[in-house]
Amino acid sequence: MRKPYFKKEEGAPEPLRCIVERVARFEEVDALGIVWHGRYPSYFEDGRVMLGEKFGIGYLDFYRQGIIAPIKQIHIDYHRPLKFSDPFTIEAILHWSEATRLNHEFVLRNSAGEITTTGYTVQLLMDTDHKVLMVPPPFYQQFRDRWTAGETS
Repeated sequence: MRKPYFKKEEGAPEPLRCIVERVARFEEVDALGIVWHGRYPSYFEDGRVMLGEKFGIGYLDFYRQGIIAPIKQIHIDYHRPLKFSDPFTIEAILHWSEATRLNHEFVLRNSAGEITTTGYTVQLLMDTDHKVLMVPPPFYQQFRDRWTAGETS
């Protein structure tokens, strides 16, 4: 059992999840035929984008509200390699935070269901002048209200 990246806050709703299916492409592997370590942030991005679109909090949703969400922190743990043409899944998990930020966790699994890679990103919410928001903007607060009420599915 691996240690969780984010501690569950008392009374917090369950994390939101989605799964993206992918295949390791030729352009993503190194001379050894394994996925180059620098490609994993883009896999995380695939998961973040799909999760955001699924729940109505994607990059364009934020942008239309005058909010940007840059990455503040990224962490990757490599457990086993993916190889050229390997099918794999990216599970993106959004964890609740009382802070005005997005805590995403990622679990990549090969076709045998074995965990190959795990990691997380933390995104801050900022206005278009790049000022960090200390309270959730109204549209994101409405999303949080639906999340806590169990109305996000």
